[in-house]
Amino acid sequence: MTPGSNIPLPVVRVTVDVAAPVRLDVSGLLLTADGKVRSDDDFIFYNQPSGPGVTYRSGGGSAPDAITVDTSALPPGIEKIVVTASPDAAGQTFQGVEPTATIRSADDDSVLATFTPPQLAAETALVVVEIYQRGGAWKARAVGQGYANGLAGIATDFGVTVEEPAAAPAQPAASPAAATPAAAPAPGAGKINLDKGRVSLQKNQTVSLVKGGRPLLSLVQMGLGWEPAYRGKDIDLDASVIAFGPQRNHVDSCYFGKLSIVNGAIKHSGDNLTGEGGGDDEVITVDLGRLPQEVSGLVFTVNSFSGQKFTEVAKAYCRLVDPATGEELVRFDLTSAEAQTGVMMAKLIRQFSGEWEMTAMGDFVKARTVRNMVKPAAQSL
Repeated sequence: MTPGSNIPLPVVRVTVDVAAPVRLDVSGLLLTADGKVRSDDDFIFYNQPSGPGVTYRSGGGSAPDAITVDTSALPPGIEKIVVTASPDAAGQTFQGVEPTATIRSADDDSVLATFTPPQLAAETALVVVEIYQRGGAWKARAVGQGYANGLAGIATDFGVTVEEPAAAPAQPAASPAAATPAAAPAPGAGKINLDKGRVSLQKNQTVSLVKGGRPLLSLVQMGLGWEPAYRGKDIDLDASVIAFGPQRNHVDSCYFGKLSIVNGAIKHSGDNLTGEGGGDDEVITVDLGRLPQEVSGLVFTVNSFSGQKFTEVAKAYCRLVDPATGEELVRFDLTSAEAQTGVMMAKLIRQFSGEWEMTAMGDFVKARTVRNMVKPAAQSL
């Protein structure tokens, strides 16, 4: 499909997924004849995954997110569903990112159409396609309209109430040259907590593992994942966590050669030799409640023992998960790469109050083993 083109829908239930080289957040909005939602309940996304006739499905980082529309189940007065996408990493634009929407039959997964918006640049969110009713029949239209002020701008434009940070009126990007990228938060600016659900961090941003004024949980898992770059060879990376004391003193390191430390309070899932497969490549489980007071800081690292550089890696990320529910609490995607063999992904720091804070790092170093990561990790605390 090309921008503005449309096709009739031969099926009642359709699924739209949006794939890209980076992880995208995909959402759907149910609109009335005036182009607005009836209420915030008509905004379907990862924190509100279902509504009347419309559902959201997460790809979990290994597959694209998708919106499914059952046209027979839509409420009276809903005439259009717009499907939007925005990069999951805070502040990232579509510059160099080529998303492709695939419209499928939700019943047999057959492909009805595909659409790749052309000439994207400073946009931070897109209205990708719309499912709409015309003359009693349902159709799909390719849109590709970019916005320079993110998903919050799109939501506001269609009548959704967006909480802090307040979104300015949406400004469609007339052309790539005219678009102005949304200002990214200053590095390390402003701590946030988990009160509003899942948090996507950018480099140097910090989240307190507190919800409603109380520590959320004791047991957490840090999942680390990566994939070989396009047409690249298998890449053997090693995820580790280095434990430090209050004086930046090295307590111990947990990695593929030492799967349990500090009396089992920190455990490693084992070595992944290729980076292939969906989901996390290596997982480190930390029982924060069982950590001795001598451990006040944890630095999560990834190394390339074989010497391959991170410029040969795609989609490296880390994410903090509640192992009891499988819920992803915090995510940090590595959006840039350097020709180095080690990277400090994130750190967890115990505060004087006893609560823990996670800070996204993304700092590259020349180090092929966790042993060589100890010194730069200590300096980062």
